[in-house]
Amino acid sequence: MQDALEREEVDLEAVRPPFIHAMLAGGLGGTTGDMLMHSLDTVKTRQQGDPHMPPKYTSMGSTYYTIWRQEGIRKGLYGGVKPAFLGSFSGTVIFFGTYEWSKRHLIDMGVAPSISYFTAGLVADLAAAPVYVPSEVLKTRLQLQGRHNNPYFNSGYNYRSTIHAAKTIARTEGFSALFYGYKATLWRDLPFSALQFAFYEQEQKWAKAYVGSKTIGLPLEILTAASAGGMAGVITCPLDVVKTRIQTQHNPDTLPTGATTSTVISQKPASPHVPSKHQTPAHNKPPPHQHSRPISTSSPSTALRNHSAVTLDTSSVLTGLKVIYKTEGFAGWFRGVGPRLVWTSVQSGTMLVLYQTLLRFFDDHPLVSKDDASL
Repeated sequence: MQDALEREEVDLEAVRPPFIHAMLAGGLGGTTGDMLMHSLDTVKTRQQGDPHMPPKYTSMGSTYYTIWRQEGIRKGLYGGVKPAFLGSFSGTVIFFGTYEWSKRHLIDMGVAPSISYFTAGLVADLAAAPVYVPSEVLKTRLQLQGRHNNPYFNSGYNYRSTIHAAKTIARTEGFSALFYGYKATLWRDLPFSALQFAFYEQEQKWAKAYVGSKTIGLPLEILTAASAGGMAGVITCPLDVVKTRIQTQHNPDTLPTGATTSTVISQKPASPHVPSKHQTPAHNKPPPHQHSRPISTSSPSTALRNHSAVTLDTSSVLTGLKVIYKTEGFAGWFRGVGPRLVWTSVQSGTMLVLYQTLLRFFDDHPLVSKDDASL
């Protein structure tokens, strides 16, 4: 029985699609999942980045309705969708191409499949981050501001378009500002991607063995994809909690434009039409105890509704984990785990089901010859 299982595992692993098929299937699947969840991501961004006290946005349903009624869909709920689309497609193309390349080379070197999947997920996310992070910065700021000259929400940002946002950030804050949140994003997303694909590949293997075919059917496709993303999301929730806390902590040394590993609300209003609550005295210098408001670029997960939660006076993720555990216990690590489970399950389910569906389509309608599968 063990020999039969090992032979079946080798046979399943031997089915390797051409790289171009994997990259296109992954890019289209990942982009579709992100676009479907974009409005939820906008709601999360408004809740986490709301500078008003008391907050304007509270529950998820109320936030959805308020943004839709006041700002509409295109400029409201789907604000920032252009950089999100570009970053998602290019990032997932790079991710799946790197993932397939890394996984195959590790397995060919004799590394155990489970370790190969986990390591390939880490390497793939690391390769995609330089493309993904700048798009997240642009997307998050545009989501937060809503439409240009938004009369309903004073975020401190006021860009006319994606290109205008990129030029303004590079000119006024420096090119490096487009990479705010780079380290924090890696801290959260590297283990998430590694765990997600380790779970997914193993569940796919079990499902194929159970069905006795490499085609397991749509119900099992959805179950394996959604459960893999959901489990990875729950396990990495503590890292997301720390990421959000660090990005929303009081930091008197932070510049108005946010010289931290996060995307921040500028403390100088970008337009006279949208006065900001964070407008500072002359010379645009923040007072000694000005509280800058960094914005999380992670998936919907840990919007802090309890403002009495401990503030982390550190930029260290490990130190943050210790502080939260000491002050709030184990439950503090899993604030917002419910919304995070839903978001990661739906997004991963959409992405990975479409990935497998498109791979089968490309298998029937190949873009390259089967003999060029390694290209």
